[in-house]
Amino acid sequence: MGDDSEWMKLPIDQKCEHKLWKARLNGYEEALKLFQKIDDEKSPEWSKYLGLIKKFVTDSNAVAQLKGLEAALAYVENAHVAGKTTGEVASGVVNKVFNQPKARAKELGLDICLMYIEIEKGEAVQEELLKGLDNKNPKIIVACIETLRKALSEFGSKIISLKPIIKVLPKLFESREKAVRDEAKLLAVEIYRWIRDALRPPLQNINSVQLKELEEEWVKVSSTAPRQTRFLRSQQELKAKFEQQQAVGGDADGGGDDEEEAVPQVDAYELLEAVEILSKLPKDFYEKIEAKKWQERKEALEAVEVLVKNPKLESGDYADLVKVLKKVVGKDTNVMLVALAAKCLAGLASGLRKKFGQYAGHVVPTILEKFKEKKPQVVQALQEAIDAIFLTTTLQNISEDILAVMDNKNPTIKQQTSLFIARSFRHCTPSTLPKSLLKPFCAALLKHINDSAPEVRDAGFEALGTALKVAGEKAVNPFLADVDKLKLDRIKECAEKVELVYGKKTGGAAEKREGKPIPGKTPALSGAGGDKETKDAATKPGPLKKAPAVKSGAPSKKGKPSAAAGMGGAGAKGKKVPETKEIFESELSIEVCEEKAAAVLPASCIQQLDSGNWKERLACMEEFQKAVELMERSEMPCQALVRMLAKKPGWKETNFQVMQMKLHIVALIAQKGNFSKTSAQVVLDGLVDKVGDVKCGSNAKEAMTAIAEACQLPWTAEQVVTTAFSQKNPKNQSETLNWLSNAIKEFGFSGLNVKAFISNVKTALAATNPAVRTSAITLLGVMYLYVGPPLRMFFEDEKPALLSQIDAEFEKMQGQTAPAPTRGISRQSGGGGDDAEEEEQEEVGNDVVDLLPRTDIGDKITAELVSKIGDKNWKIRKEGLDEVTSIINDAKFIQPNIGELPAALKSRLNDSNKILVQQTLSILQQLATAMGPNIKQHVKNLGIPVITVLGDSKNNVRAAALATVNAWAEQTGMKEWLEGEDLSEELKKENPFLRQELLGWLAEKLPTLRSVPSDLLLCVPHLYSCLEDRNGDVRKKAQDALPFFMMHLGFEKMAKATSKLKPTSKDQVLVMLEKAKANMPAKPAPPAKASSRVLGGTAPAKFQPASALAEDTMESKPDPKKAKAGAASSKAKGVQGKKVLSKPNLKEEDDKSGPIFIIVPNGKEQRMKDEKGLKVLKWNFTTPRDEYIEQLKTQMSSCVAKWLQDEMFHADFQHHNKALAVMIEHLESEKDGVISCLDLILKWLTLRFFDTNTSVLMKTLEYLKLLFNLLSQEEYHLTENEASSFIPYLILKVGEPKDVIRKDVRAILNRMCLIYPASKMFTFIMEGTKSKNSKQRAECLEELGCLVESYGMNVCQPTPGKALKEMATHIGDRDNTVRNAALNTIVTVYNVHGDQVFKLIGNLSEKDMSMLEERIKRSAKRPSAAPVRQAEEKPQRTQNINANASMLRKGPAEDMSSKLNQNRNMGSHSETAHTVPREFQLDLDEIENDNGTVRCEMPALVQHKLDDIFEPVLIPEPKIRAVSPHFDDMHSNTASTINFVISQVASGDINTSIQALAQIDEVLRQEDKAEAMSGHIDQFLIATFMQLRLIYNTHMADEKLDKDEIVKLYSCIIGSMISLFQIESLAREASTGVLKDLMHGLITLMLDSRVDDLEEGEQVIRSVNLLVVKVLEKSDQTNILSALLVLLQDSLLATASSPKFSELVMKCLWRMVRLLPETINSINLDRILLDIHIFMKVFPKEKLKQCKSEFPIRTLKTLLHTLCKLKGPKILDHLTMIDNKNESELEAHLCRVVKHSMDQTGSKADKDTEKGASRIEEKASKAKVNDILAEIFKKIGSKENTKEGLAELYEYKKKYSDADIEPFLKNSSQFFQSYVERGLRLIETEREGKGRIAASTGISPQMEGTCVPASTHTISSSIGNTNGEEVGPSVYLERLKILRQRCGLDNAKQEDRPPLTSLLSKPALPTVASSTDMLHSKLSQLRESREQYQHLDLDSNQTHSSGIGTTLASPSSAAANIDDLKKRLERIKSSRK
Repeated sequence: MGDDSEWMKLPIDQKCEHKLWKARLNGYEEALKLFQKIDDEKSPEWSKYLGLIKKFVTDSNAVAQLKGLEAALAYVENAHVAGKTTGEVASGVVNKVFNQPKARAKELGLDICLMYIEIEKGEAVQEELLKGLDNKNPKIIVACIETLRKALSEFGSKIISLKPIIKVLPKLFESREKAVRDEAKLLAVEIYRWIRDALRPPLQNINSVQLKELEEEWVKVSSTAPRQTRFLRSQQELKAKFEQQQAVGGDADGGGDDEEEAVPQVDAYELLEAVEILSKLPKDFYEKIEAKKWQERKEALEAVEVLVKNPKLESGDYADLVKVLKKVVGKDTNVMLVALAAKCLAGLASGLRKKFGQYAGHVVPTILEKFKEKKPQVVQALQEAIDAIFLTTTLQNISEDILAVMDNKNPTIKQQTSLFIARSFRHCTPSTLPKSLLKPFCAALLKHINDSAPEVRDAGFEALGTALKVAGEKAVNPFLADVDKLKLDRIKECAEKVELVYGKKTGGAAEKREGKPIPGKTPALSGAGGDKETKDAATKPGPLKKAPAVKSGAPSKKGKPSAAAGMGGAGAKGKKVPETKEIFESELSIEVCEEKAAAVLPASCIQQLDSGNWKERLACMEEFQKAVELMERSEMPCQALVRMLAKKPGWKETNFQVMQMKLHIVALIAQKGNFSKTSAQVVLDGLVDKVGDVKCGSNAKEAMTAIAEACQLPWTAEQVVTTAFSQKNPKNQSETLNWLSNAIKEFGFSGLNVKAFISNVKTALAATNPAVRTSAITLLGVMYLYVGPPLRMFFEDEKPALLSQIDAEFEKMQGQTAPAPTRGISRQSGGGGDDAEEEEQEEVGNDVVDLLPRTDIGDKITAELVSKIGDKNWKIRKEGLDEVTSIINDAKFIQPNIGELPAALKSRLNDSNKILVQQTLSILQQLATAMGPNIKQHVKNLGIPVITVLGDSKNNVRAAALATVNAWAEQTGMKEWLEGEDLSEELKKENPFLRQELLGWLAEKLPTLRSVPSDLLLCVPHLYSCLEDRNGDVRKKAQDALPFFMMHLGFEKMAKATSKLKPTSKDQVLVMLEKAKANMPAKPAPPAKASSRVLGGTAPAKFQPASALAEDTMESKPDPKKAKAGAASSKAKGVQGKKVLSKPNLKEEDDKSGPIFIIVPNGKEQRMKDEKGLKVLKWNFTTPRDEYIEQLKTQMSSCVAKWLQDEMFHADFQHHNKALAVMIEHLESEKDGVISCLDLILKWLTLRFFDTNTSVLMKTLEYLKLLFNLLSQEEYHLTENEASSFIPYLILKVGEPKDVIRKDVRAILNRMCLIYPASKMFTFIMEGTKSKNSKQRAECLEELGCLVESYGMNVCQPTPGKALKEMATHIGDRDNTVRNAALNTIVTVYNVHGDQVFKLIGNLSEKDMSMLEERIKRSAKRPSAAPVRQAEEKPQRTQNINANASMLRKGPAEDMSSKLNQNRNMGSHSETAHTVPREFQLDLDEIENDNGTVRCEMPALVQHKLDDIFEPVLIPEPKIRAVSPHFDDMHSNTASTINFVISQVASGDINTSIQALAQIDEVLRQEDKAEAMSGHIDQFLIATFMQLRLIYNTHMADEKLDKDEIVKLYSCIIGSMISLFQIESLAREASTGVLKDLMHGLITLMLDSRVDDLEEGEQVIRSVNLLVVKVLEKSDQTNILSALLVLLQDSLLATASSPKFSELVMKCLWRMVRLLPETINSINLDRILLDIHIFMKVFPKEKLKQCKSEFPIRTLKTLLHTLCKLKGPKILDHLTMIDNKNESELEAHLCRVVKHSMDQTGSKADKDTEKGASRIEEKASKAKVNDILAEIFKKIGSKENTKEGLAELYEYKKKYSDADIEPFLKNSSQFFQSYVERGLRLIETEREGKGRIAASTGISPQMEGTCVPASTHTISSSIGNTNGEEVGPSVYLERLKILRQRCGLDNAKQEDRPPLTSLLSKPALPTVASSTDMLHSKLSQLRESREQYQHLDLDSNQTHSSGIGTTLASPSSAAANIDDLKKRLERIKSSRK
């Protein structure tokens, strides 16, 4: 026994695991005691045993097992954590306990299962028990069934889900084991106790004997409802209640509310399995159903009939099937088939239930029309079909179609429709049958009870009787006011016979009809109080009072067909006038009238009517009036009297008193008599004629109002308005409209025909008389009160000015509600005044939308249009959509019939082309507005798909979708959206965008609703999963929505729904629920009756801007527009506690939290070895075979999260999208994981390239872009294996037909060069050119060109020769684009490599060669050919480069990347900028990079036809005598000398350069001569920084050079520059672009480490420092600031540049910031702010923050802060140059800073008075400034005062140095601008007494005797200047000149050039300038002269000498010059060869 004692010492938990059974037994006993002792259910002790409990129950020793079971039971009962063990323990119990022979063991097992259910783990237990039913051991099966039965009997059917049990029952009845069958029987009886007859259908097919036995047992079951006797932990309060009842009186009836708890109503349908039938249709079904032979059609239908007999069908797309069945019903000639098709429809409807609702609208009209068939079996089949269909939709949705058929001529149709209405009404409740529906139905049925056919009458009575029974007399009586007693009694008699569906159960009705109460359960009607007995509802209308008021919340009516509309307004009142017949009386002849009048009027009165004396006429009128006042209504001959009044002089009466009396009498007659429309027509013309009269107008209006009361406003208004607009008098027109505005307010809007008025209103709006227009706008305002926003749709095409007036009027009306009508209701008899009136009111509210006449566009939606919308080509799809847009636009308001459009639009919502998706969304928005509330019927088939679009990844698409959903919900209310499972299905999708948008939308809409359909409960599980979503936004939105869900569902239901969550989730969710409970808003209160009257009454609640609803909703700020949804779904649905049966599959959710890529050490290396060693397949295929996919799957399984792998290899593409979304999300966070699995990821992505789905492809490419960015940041390099298994497949995609994809692929190839050598890429792309796909070939060739361009010839593999030969073969390709691509690529190579290309290409066919040569020529001519081409064909490249530094390819030379950058930038600008004349377009950069060796390989010069260029040689001379030629020549020679010296500065020879610099330095040091440099500054600076570049790139690297020489050169350069920058006037001439390059050169020099190694290096650096300071202080402050900003931007962008460089640039900027207080007034702030704006655009804040140092962002902030401090709020006026300020980050930043500084300092007092004074002056001048400047510019513009104007402008600018003349110049021509600039400069030089004129390239022709120097900035272009700064051609000339000098060209033929002295002395001779620069200056002058001649009107006959340019003294000399130029060009070219 020694070992005994050993285990005795062990702790309890170890004993329980001991291998000795005794030890375990002892352990279990102690554990049992322990478990019973621990009080705290959360004690840590419990956790120790978590893993052991399963062993307790599955112990192999029977004795120990028993004890173990007891202990386990105690554990489950007491431990908080027990829930975690459910699955394993329950499975252990089932498999190891239920098979034990001991009864006690089974009992304990059963108790454990029940205990788990009690601790809320019912689902898991049930799952295990159901699994147990499949066990082979019958003992286990019996025990499982018994446990289920016991659980059901104790916990009830709410907790134990019956559906899965019922599903397996039939199988249990077939068991061979009797014990199993018996136990199954007991279970069936127990289930029957709970759900009664709902159990019958599922068990219909079991053995008949068993069924009979069951029936017998079922009969014995007691009829009292079963009660739950055991309760869950969360149901403790119920338990207490139950125990209390037990104590009081056994099972006494515990009040309704317990009843309800106890019996969840179960619908048999819910318990059935849905069957999928679409796939089972015969293959040839659709052919057969169209067959000619009826037998074949019958076969097809029979096949369907068999399938639809299944009682529950799987939802799917049944549209096509319904369509053909509908066709058979409607069109088939064989009645047997009609009946058969109807049966099929009935089967479909009852099998699909609500899901069939979307097809109901299409089918109902067809069936109703078909009732014309007489055959009873057909009629019966049709009745069954339509009844079944009715249950799938609502009366509301099909009311349109029914009413349309009611007027059919065929009596059978009328009869059957009425009967159908009667049957439908039985399913209704007062809330689903509101007045708005009753009214049109009653009106139509009243016609039926007066029909000639008895069967129609009977059916009508039955329908009205049913309505009476359902809605109650109070609701229906007003519509029966005119029905005689006999008929009324008949209706009531019918009502008594009606049996409502209420008490009985009908298949779907239980589910479907809103208020369907369970016997004994309070009917949950929105208004019905607590009357238990529903039948009372019919007879006791009391509690129903609120129903109509509630209803008025949403315009619930479907637009009535016009027939009903006519009745709606006019008829309703018309009927209430006692003698309806008299409304139209026949016209009486004048004789009859006289007789009748004579009978009632005094004779004297009749005689004096047409007396010539006005006094007699007046007396006559007074008598007439008295007589009328005393007359009885019945005996007043209205028509006779008004005809008497109209008798001569009638309305032409001249005396106003008589006229006033006359009009008053008309009003009296109308009020007192039975006034007919015939009488009205007699007087209306006259009234309208007088309405504009000053004295009689008011009387005329009074009379018109009286007539309107008698004949109704709609008719009167139409007559009056038509009359008014048929005459010309504007006063009458405006007054008529004013009268109408008032009348509408008094009478209400009912029955008015909006459309008829609108045409008149439009006429009025176009009237010339302002009064008429004003009246029209006022009238529109009044109409707006009633009609709301749709009114505006009629006026959208008006002029903007008018439209804004209309909008302003509408705005005024926005907050008001329409007044209650005060007239027009006085004559209603019967029906109790108040109620009738209320009815009228409400009617108006609901019907306004229906007053808008609607067009039927069904016939325009042709099959052709539908097929267009579905076409493969997106352009055609777009055309289709455009057509739809225009159809809807033309129709304005439409009927709900839109044919096949919904299906077509639905498929466009997931179009791969996002633009089309957006277009479709805007069409749907239009559709909602156009169709109004009728859009309801399309919610399911079109609205829900829009919600799916909320999941789109693009922001703008989501926004459009949200706007569309809102537009729809505005029309439909929310109920339609919340019904059914659609919304919960959407929420279930794990798309973060979809979830957050949808939850946001619900959170906005739910608070405004007073009740919701019970289906909202289905969303809750998904809401909970959103609370734990990975995406933070989704979680937040879910939390926001929580209180609103709770507001409708209540805390209990929400808490109960958590039972299905994992324990950890459950706890979290419950905490959130508690929080939400605290914030839960109250439901919006129903509007009180009185207010409903005023608010809801006349204005449709839909357009009430702030209805009562919004106010009492709660604090959740529903803005007014949302309030409308408030009442929308007020047909409160009895929210039944329907079990949420669709539980999300929780297992999936379990493990999504961890990393998605698992790092396996050396995993990648191992995989490569395997592949090399051929252990696995090499990744190489034309299409991926299954074995490749399997192999990849296996390889991935070890390193990719399981759930992600499932998504990645799912059959459905949407899962691939999901996987990609997850991968994108995790890309940043799991860099290492991604890199470790990169080979697998790339392989998987290659599989995606073979998918056909575009969305996957786009997503894949998006991922790849991000992936390669990441890899390049991480400086990762692809391995050979990764490259070879990925790149070839990527290259396949470059041949995609879709542009977007090709673009993306090119962008990716572009980025790949950063992580894989370009030369290796080259071989892959070269392979791609061999493809059969021509697009691919072309794109690959393009890409090769780009590679060569960016990386030089070295990328060509295997050798440039072979590569080029290969490319050249494609010049002969049969496809044009490939040929072009090949040519372009070779041209690109030519541009890089020159003529050698021809050697490398080898022999080409003659044709190919000529094409190539032609192309090379063309490209040389074309402005900067290569870049432009790139700009056209590869826009994505330019963007990439500009946008993202990491994409720059790292070329072999460090300068390469910035060069590529320039190239590409040039491309992007060159399309927009004015291109520089072609002469100057050589690739200067290329040549500068040449190592300065005088290698005279000239740039290819263009073969020009020079004659064209020099056309304007025969130039007409100006009239004015030229200024002395001396002056001209002398100047030009100084200029040309300077030009020459400057060109030598950049010489490749150091000595030449030093000499030139010395000369310039000398000039600069002498004050009197320095001025000569003016105009040459840019040129000089360009030369110096080129020399700096030359030193940096060439001299420093040259070993042979003596370094002392370099130092000497440096000191010369720096010295002369310092001299230059000490002369402020010259320093200010440097332009931005030049300063930028200069600073670049200087900073590069400061950072050049090689300089430090020189002996005097330190000295050099110091002097550079000094120079930089000078440059910063002396240059034009605007230019230098701008240059520094651009430089900083470029340096941050360029990957090659060092951080030190940017730092120095920023130091310079700080220096500038310090100078700002002194310089701020001289700076052009607009330009600086534009530069900062561009900078911030390239580097948004986020991007700057990512920079390694925080300097850039601090620098920028400091700069802006200083500017704000100096300028204050005025800074915001300087944003003029920024195009779209609102989007600019800059503006926002400035606003913040300004606001902040204002807050801090208040408004700062000026520190010193001087500044203050200057500011005041500045303000004053600002006010006048515009006038003064405008005056000056006027002068400059006029020929006479030009000079005077320029002088004034000069004075003005001198006085106000910072005056801004930019706005005045902005709109003028380039020529005018340069003219003004030159003029000013000329005046400046004159005033300063200098005799010289500053010019850059020579003097332009004289204008009006003034010499105007050509400005340096004439034709601006941004080529070559990355920042878009405009630089004149002169700059390029300089660069060109200098290059030529470096090539030794400028000294050619020195002997041609006479010495300078002789030039000066011989002014008449045509001189030849120093270097070839003269050639160019001439060209530019000729061009300029040509331009000026176009501007000046000169007389060509005058031949004064003009002194064109420098030397052209006469045309002949010009010609001589041209020959000279031609010769020189020839010479240059020959030297090249």
